Amino acid sequence: QVQLVESGGGLVQPGGSLRLSCAASGNIFSINAMGWYRQAPGKQRELVAVITRGGSTNYADSVKGRFTISRDNAKNTVYLQMNSLKPEDTVVYYCNARAGGVGPWGVDGVDYWGKGTLVTVSS
Repeated sequence: QVQLVESGGGLVQPGGSLRLSCAASGNIFSINAMGWYRQAPGKQRELVAVITRGGSTNYADSVKGRFTISRDNAKNTVYLQMNSLKPEDTVVYYCNARAGGVGPWGVDGVDYWGKGTLVTVSS
């Protein structure tokens, strides 16, 4: 089992920045990829950014150039630096850890989720 605890959400003005953090505990040695997803009311959860243990990354087109994902393996923590925030970035962000599976991305592995943190971009 893996437990994930997010922090760093809140209210920010358009154009501002926020940094989300997610600390993993439990069976951390089973974790391959970690990432961030977001979900608006009535919509499917969508990928924001993901990073492998080795540092390879993948981003949604909507956040490329604005968001940066990073990972501290020693602290079992993943971060999401969000710059140039827009009102449409206002949603709940969820931390994800993929355990087991195949390869660095953990294909067909087991997904663990945090409880989510709300980001509100508004003037």
